[in-house]
Amino acid sequence: MFQFLTYLQPTQYFRLRRKQGDFVFPQVEALASKIQQQLHADTHFESTMAQAYDLSWQAIQAGYIGDAPTYTDFETLPLADEYRFMHKYFHPIWSVYILLIRLLGLRNPFKEIAAYQKGRKASRSYLHNQALTYEDYATYESALVKQQPLVSIIIPTLNRYSYLKEVLRDLEQQDYTHFEVLVVDQSTPFQEEFYRGWDLNIQVLHQHEKALWLARNTAIKRARGSFILMYDDDSRVASNWISEHMKALDYFQAEVSSGVSISQVGAEVPAHYAYFSVSSQLDTGNVMLRKEVFTRIGLFDRQFEKQRMGDGEFGMRVYLAGYLNVSNPYAKRLHLKVGSGGLREMGSWDGFRPKSWLAPRPVPSVLYFFRKYHGDAAARWALLKSIPPSVMPYRFKRNKAMLVIGALVSVLLFPLVMLQVGYSWQLSSKKLRQGARIAHLDD
Repeated sequence: MFQFLTYLQPTQYFRLRRKQGDFVFPQVEALASKIQQQLHADTHFESTMAQAYDLSWQAIQAGYIGDAPTYTDFETLPLADEYRFMHKYFHPIWSVYILLIRLLGLRNPFKEIAAYQKGRKASRSYLHNQALTYEDYATYESALVKQQPLVSIIIPTLNRYSYLKEVLRDLEQQDYTHFEVLVVDQSTPFQEEFYRGWDLNIQVLHQHEKALWLARNTAIKRARGSFILMYDDDSRVASNWISEHMKALDYFQAEVSSGVSISQVGAEVPAHYAYFSVSSQLDTGNVMLRKEVFTRIGLFDRQFEKQRMGDGEFGMRVYLAGYLNVSNPYAKRLHLKVGSGGLREMGSWDGFRPKSWLAPRPVPSVLYFFRKYHGDAAARWALLKSIPPSVMPYRFKRNKAMLVIGALVSVLLFPLVMLQVGYSWQLSSKKLRQGARIAHLDD
């Protein structure tokens, strides 16, 4: 699509062509007229293709989910159109960032600056304020919900009994009742008595090895349901959580319903969490999948054990296989992100913020994922954008001023940060040589 996205979204799912040979972006002329009427044509682009690509981008960002034909290739666009697109949809600082990168890359400064100045004439567009609507969803009566297929809820847990208690209480209150709960408990000491007395169809698997992806893979193999609902042990949900996942799968004829996660700490809640859209992520703390997805593409890659982005890698396989993954605003969870237990005890919690200055930055599994699917060049662009702000602690992730300070501090710490990055690159290379550790349901 727009090539400047290489600098800002180098490792995003939608940048890759799916296995059937196409991208996710719809051909605008094939969209229904009621969809086209909700988009805003920009005739100030120099090329007609840029106008079409812009409308296609609008459709996906505003929540288009449909079966219109999608692009299989994209043309090279005029430089001014690339800058115009950046100015329209991203904070002005990112256009400056791109300009500086291109000037440092010895691009023609006269052409770059002239195109940048033309792009600045574009008014900022906030697509999340004009989301596409699915008016009949509210009154839609799901046949799938009425059929009551068995749902298997999978919860790995580690030393969080006080939080797990609230999780199980929420599950007791669900309006969809045909489900089983598989808890993979890795706690020390293991409290078998904790699981007595619950009004739930609950199966407890005591796992001695503290390994998150092993836990999830083991539970999926043991699950009896035709739908798998992945969940975390430090979350809270409403009583219609399961039924909203099922309803969305049925309404959109999707294979995956990615519920939204509202975090108490960390980054701001993304604006697109408020409406349906094709999801560009998969969060194993709140996602329902048809079990057949695991049958066809395998389980979670254990190269991510005690590290990060195992769910992101699985989501990439879902996307590349052509499955529809819907971001579902009605299947919400409150993610407490408590300060003890869970992944924090197994390894790093944040992919770009290691626990110590002697640890690799980012976590090696992050680079393994980026390099495996997007290549080394895209991985380097991702590092350039993500490493500088990662110097600041996670609790400041919502504070833009602190992130800028972090970028400045990273300049002062450049030699140390480069050692961390080099160390991570080396470890990710080892993972790539070893290859994926993906088991299958029949293994």
